[in-house]
Amino acid sequence: MRVSSILNGAHFGNLAKVHGIVTYKLSPFEQRAFAGAISHGVPNFMRRIRSNIFRVVPPFIVGYLIFDLTERKHTALLRKNPADYENDE
Repeated sequence: MRVSSILNGAHFGNLAKVHGIVTYKLSPFEQRAFAGAISHGVPNFMRRIRSNIFRVVPPFIVGYLIFDLTERKHTALLRKNPADYENDE
């Protein structure tokens, strides 16, 4: 059996006939991919940032402060104590 005889020139999306289901299609030329992206998207983005900033930023600040404190402590522990070498000749 040849594949072309199965397809009968039908496109991939039209291979089967389904009865009882109504489908609607919108032409790709009618669609607007970025419709309202600036007028609705940017204000929505700002609203979402304002609503979540107090949940997200404090853990990052605490994490940065802990990181900075441990880095400073590690650097301090790597240094030699000058008091240990006062009586050396």
